Amino acid sequence: MGSTLQIEATDGSGRFDAYVALPPSGRGPAVVIGQEICGVNANIRAVADRYAGEGYVAVAPDLFWRIEPGVELGYEGADREKAFALFGKFDVDKGVEDIVATFAAARRMPEVDAAAGAGFVGFCLGGKLAYLTAARSDVACSVGYYGVGIEHLLEEAANIRGRLVLHIAEGDAFCPGKVRAAIHAGLDGKPNVELYDYPGCEHAFARSGGLRHNPAAAELAHQRSLAALRREIGPH
Repeated sequence: MGSTLQIEATDGSGRFDAYVALPPSGRGPAVVIGQEICGVNANIRAVADRYAGEGYVAVAPDLFWRIEPGVELGYEGADREKAFALFGKFDVDKGVEDIVATFAAARRMPEVDAAAGAGFVGFCLGGKLAYLTAARSDVACSVGYYGVGIEHLLEEAANIRGRLVLHIAEGDAFCPGKVRAAIHAGLDGKPNVELYDYPGCEHAFARSGGLRHNPAAAELAHQRSLAALRREIGPH
């Protein structure tokens, strides 16, 4: 069972909560988990729990707190409509600031091996934030799922210092062929950037239990994510 960490925003506007899951050893490098547009729901907590099981202190911050704290939605019907409405109000720049604040809070936790560096793993909205986190912070390894919206931000690629891993579904309606081509053109060949395409997969292919879940591709992506994280921050 996880716990809750309160984090002070860097702009002094308040505090927000984060779900924390600890590894079996009780100590490890920090990995921040970036939410989808449905908030820190059962799925995101399960992702955090899985990374904790892999040896990380997993921290999933409530990135919608500036709009509505404690959002926890499903993926269909009225919940889906509300999720897109929240997404429309979301300030991406403030979201990255809150991720940086989460890194700082995590490094102060006694359970975190701060010297190892920190990682980030994000899905959907969190996947876009993974790219921006790589470009705007000192994160050692940032992993993004689905690639949505990155094509408009490629000018920031020159600022990436750590490792960036992107998992892109070839059947993703939110990331069609021209968009994928633009992302590859902007990022292919850059040091410490890994791009993986998944044929036959749709948006949210890595969401366990979802309608578009592709277990084989999801497991392959997870193992690739783990390999990158372990290479950059451990645990060894």
